Amino acid sequence: MFNKNSRYYGLEAVTVTDERGDTIRAVQLRRLPGTTGIPLLVKGGDQLDVMSERRYKDGTRFWHVADANTELEANTLVETDGRVIRMPER
Repeated sequence: MFNKNSRYYGLEAVTVTDERGDTIRAVQLRRLPGTTGIPLLVKGGDQLDVMSERRYKDGTRFWHVADANTELEANTLVETDGRVIRMPER
């Protein structure tokens, strides 16, 4: 269902019915792993995929940065100049 480098890879899918009777297939919420990282200052124009490409040689690993900072919406990490975020070491 998801690529191997997705944060959702390996999660079991569930099927639910909404209030209108429509069937929805989704993954259950996952626990965020305890992650440490090096502090990094956000500068104007920073993009998580570019930062991940520089750090890990894989731009699709931006979600590792979001997890380390417990953000559900990864792009909120780089919205504010001067914010200090954590960049996982691996």
